[in-house]
Parts: sequence; C-alpha cells; structure tokens
Amino acid sequence: MPTSVSPQAQAILAMGLLQPPPDWPALDDIDGWRTSVSAEEASAMAMINQMFPAYDAEVEEIDIDGVRVYVITPAGVDPSDRRVMLDIHGGSFVYGGGQVCRAMAVGQTVPMGVRAWSVDYRQPPDHPFPTPVHDCLVAYRALLEVHRPEDIVVNGASAGGNIAAAMILLARDEGLPLPAAAVLTSPVADLTESGDSWHTNMGIEPTLTGSPTPAFLLYAGGHDLRDPLVSPLFADFTTGFPPTLLFGGTRDVLLSDTVRLHHALYRAGVPVELHVTEAAGHGMFLGRAPEDREYTDIVRDFRLRHWAARAQSV
Repeated sequence: MPTSVSPQAQAILAMGLLQPPPDWPALDDIDGWRTSVSAEEASAMAMINQMFPAYDAEVEEIDIDGVRVYVITPAGVDPSDRRVMLDIHGGSFVYGGGQVCRAMAVGQTVPMGVRAWSVDYRQPPDHPFPTPVHDCLVAYRALLEVHRPEDIVVNGASAGGNIAAAMILLARDEGLPLPAAAVLTSPVADLTESGDSWHTNMGIEPTLTGSPTPAFLLYAGGHDLRDPLVSPLFADFTTGFPPTLLFGGTRDVLLSDTVRLHHALYRAGVPVELHVTEAAGHGMFLGRAPEDREYTDIVRDFRLRHWAARAQSV
C-alpha cells in the first residue's frame, strides 16, 4: 500500500479489485451482449448513486436527428455565459448509455460549474463503429449552430476519450471549426493494446480487471484496429487538433495509451498537457479522495485558460 497518497486514496486501494474480470459473450452472441449491457448498467447506477449526491441541475433531453443529448445546466450558471462542454461518456464502448449517461454527466458537470451537452450516442452490439463517432459529430454540428467554437470544450473519458478524439479528427477533415480545447481522461487511444501498461498494470489496476479485447473487437465491427478513427493514436495530428489536456494514473492500464497520445500530439506541435496521478487507477479514486478534487481543479483551470485564450484570439 503506497503511503505517497492521501488516506482516502489508500482506503480505496485497500479494497483491492473493485469488480471481477468481465465475462464477455461471444462476438456473434448479440442477445448475450444486450443482457450484459443491461446488467452492467444496473450495477453502474447503483455505484453512481453512492458516488454522487443529488446535485442541483436542470436537465433537458433533446433529439438531434435521432441522437439523444442531455443538456445539463448546473444551478447558478449565468444564462448569459455561453461556454459549454460537449461530454462524451465512457464505458468500454458498450456501456454507459441511457440513464447512466445522464447521471454520470450530471455528477461530473455540476462540480465543474459548467453547462454541458452529454451525447447518448448509439452503441454496440447494434451500432458499432462508425455510428458512435458520427452520432457525436451530429451533436457537435448542432452545438456549433448555437455556440461559437471558441466557447466549446470537448470532454471524453476512457472509451469516450477515444470517440471524442475521433470526432474531432472527423470534424477537422470535414472542414468544421475546431473547439477551444479537448480534455481526454485515460483515453483508449490504441485498440491493439500494444502499450506497456496494458501488461504491467493489469492486476494492480482496481477498476479494469480483465482484457477488454472482445469489447474492442465488437466496437470496431471488423474495421482495422489501426484505423485512425478507431485508434486515434495512429492519426496525423499535424493538420490540426485543439489544445489538449490528458489525464492518467500510475496504476491505470491505459497509462501507456495516454502517454503515447501525449507524445503524438507533442510531436505534431499541438499544445498538450499531461497530468499523471500517483497510484490512481482507471477512474481515479471514485471521487472520494483529495486527488479527485485536484483533478477537478486542474480540468477547470485548463478549460478556463483556453476559453479565455480563444476568446482573445477572435
């Protein structure tokens, strides 16, 4: 047990593995995947209800060309404040939709005091790649109709970090204006799982407790795992990408994905910051430790700096 972290973080680590390795269905067992998703989302809602208090926020559900989006306005946000976060949820590409998407977005958005659009994109097994990326692009286009690009920050964690990066790349290639910045927390940047931490951190990572390969293959839907829109690590960032904040932890199995994406952006000349939290696994410390509050402060500061920078440049 490391003594280099807060007592609260130590208590979370002392719990050991927080869930058993997933028992993935066969790739062609569509009903099995649907059953797995339903069970996981029921479990996730129980955890969310423990993690997050009853936050004060207005939540509006809108439909944009068949894509469901939750518009979240925390209490106290000035109606004249046009800054907004486009939030893209995680969940191993197959989980995290519906009420989980709504609840997680409220829980993450309210402490940061920012308005958000959270995209409840369609997912496998019924909607593999590229549908999730395209759904998020639909939401981004709609957001651009009511907000200036310099007022938008794109946020994505885990699988959501992958889809957020892919969506930005697709928007860039279609000639859309880029957002002010991107915040990618433990992004799944390389679905080939070739990074070092996939192997060295497996077993000490408290949250991701088994290989996600079946979920990755289901999401890819037969596409090459090195396709830049499937694994953004392999994209060409030299033709444009917004300033990016990357966040990871030393126990996170996705640490290598995060670090390698940082190097790819840096080499391409993209303004990029990397923050790595001592002893943190995937998902930090369940929102219960000072390290989690520091994460929130770092993200808030990054957003504010880049909103201000873009506003001054236009």
